Amino acid sequence: MSSPTILVADDDAAIRTVINQALGRAGYEVKTAANASTLWHWIADGQGDLVITDVMMPDENGLDLVPRIKKLRPELKIIVISAHSTLMTAVRATERGAFEYLPKPFDISELVSVVERGLKASKVEATDKLDSDDTDDRLPLIGRSPAMQEIYRTLARLMGTDLAVMITGESGTGKELVAKALHSYGKRRNSPFIAINMAAIPRELIESELFGHEKGAFTGAITKSIGCFEQAEGGTLFLDEIGDMPPEAQTRLLRVLQEGEYTTVGGRLPIKTNVRIIAATHRDLSQLIRQGLFREDLYYRLNVVPIRLPPLRERIEDIHELVNHFMNQVMEEGLPWKSINPAALDRLKQHRWPGNVRELENLIRRLAALYTEDEIGLEAIESELSDASPSGSISAFEDEGLDVLIERHLKEYFSAHDDTLPAPGLYDRIIREVERPLIMLSLEATRGNQVKTSDMLGLNRNTLRKKIKYLNLPVIRGGRS
Repeated sequence: MSSPTILVADDDAAIRTVINQALGRAGYEVKTAANASTLWHWIADGQGDLVITDVMMPDENGLDLVPRIKKLRPELKIIVISAHSTLMTAVRATERGAFEYLPKPFDISELVSVVERGLKASKVEATDKLDSDDTDDRLPLIGRSPAMQEIYRTLARLMGTDLAVMITGESGTGKELVAKALHSYGKRRNSPFIAINMAAIPRELIESELFGHEKGAFTGAITKSIGCFEQAEGGTLFLDEIGDMPPEAQTRLLRVLQEGEYTTVGGRLPIKTNVRIIAATHRDLSQLIRQGLFREDLYYRLNVVPIRLPPLRERIEDIHELVNHFMNQVMEEGLPWKSINPAALDRLKQHRWPGNVRELENLIRRLAALYTEDEIGLEAIESELSDASPSGSISAFEDEGLDVLIERHLKEYFSAHDDTLPAPGLYDRIIREVERPLIMLSLEATRGNQVKTSDMLGLNRNTLRKKIKYLNLPVIRGGRS
């Protein structure tokens, strides 16, 4: 039995040589071409068992060639490679029928592995493809770092599905942008995208916001109101900061995901629902599960496909492109363009960016608005970074006091409300968040001895008992709950 033949098209002779040698060592026959027309001639003649093609070819765009190949030989698997590594390159490659997309430079062993998988695939799966004319070239995500390339590949695979997605990452990394990309380039793109931030809604109103309420369902419900599920019908519901969802709302959400229907607050009749759920959080849900603050069964319902967004400090090679992107944005808003000299740009790459991409965007806006120079130098960057207040990720406790960590958390909480104020009762909510782990860990330290715990905390024993009951803490005996 003859070895499979791999057809390779790339106008870079060095790339062709590397691929030829690697696949040859793996036992495959390889034919290489420097242009699309030669590749097409081979395919039309019935040659080849798998195709590897670059996007940028001297005579034709490799992506335009993919649907023609699929129409002529639908069983032929196509691997697209490209140095023009953006989210839309990955999406378009997948939309047009490519088996896999690999950004340059790629690991040659990964290429061999993808070739093996492509040859083993028995048939082409039907996918819901987008019309290329409907695709907006204005990318929702910016960056070509290896970390972002992996995000793009994951998103491209998810575009034709309705799988639940859990997006995790520090504040300011762009979690909502990822959710919007999944919706805007997916099969529900012509239906609504509704976003709701759990941290910005009073706990007692979250169920009403999600499911709607009937007139008279509670004090102040003077009219019937539709909820986010009804607003997002047929489309996507983005549940931001899902870790802040109260337990009672978690139970109702789980029931909706299990049964595909819900009832409004104060309603009796079940309502069928058809929405895709995308959730996001900057919190550690596994820790919340251990603390009894988040349902484990709901976590597994939402976390079908996990996506971790890297903080900006893990993708510093994207900073230059992000700077240009934000400069273009401020120009469209009427502010002058500013260039940043190499020394200043290097300083930006050395910064830790606790506020991530959002912090960089705010910096660029300040530079464009406040500085008269056409070129921003190192001195201006140093001044701005030294004056910037800390926000974003949490450092180790030994490096920062508890007051700093709490202040940072509250700044994020207030910023999530934009121009509005949090709901009444903020003091009690924050005290409860601090009080619960304090008492729980104190009880663990004393192996459940409430007398010792009372003395350590400086609380009356009856007060401690009331707080244990109020906070629904487990009674600890001998260090076990």
